[in-house]
Amino acid sequence: MTRAWILPVLLVLGGTVMATVLTSEGSLGTAVVILLAFVLLAGVNSPLIFPRSIGAQEAQRRSAADGRPVVFWRPGCTYCLRLRVRLGRSARQLHWVDIWRDPAGAAAVRAANDGNETVPTVVVAGRPYVNPDPEWVREQLSPPA
Repeated sequence: MTRAWILPVLLVLGGTVMATVLTSEGSLGTAVVILLAFVLLAGVNSPLIFPRSIGAQEAQRRSAADGRPVVFWRPGCTYCLRLRVRLGRSARQLHWVDIWRDPAGAAAVRAANDGNETVPTVVVAGRPYVNPDPEWVREQLSPPA
């Protein structure tokens, strides 16, 4: 199992244990609500909510060809999730690199952030921006007027 799935699996297991205890105590309704909440949290923290990640080298090659930004992220990052949700459908136009799956991506983030793996790091035209405003990122997708 990769690191990206550890948190979602732990959330589902924790929710299952809590729901089992609540069911044995006779609180079936509460158990269902708790289990659904934990499953929802697991889904939000899983790689499933993000567009398919590619390697850093491939993302940089594609970005050079089409001019779209590269987003370095990792599962479980609240700020990455905020960026993804606020971008909406526009997020699919970006090149996403999961730094936990791609060592070259993690190295690129460390190089841009004084040795820290601070995400989201968005690279636009070769320049990194750490945790930028989602509206600004959306503007970078629009061709210059």
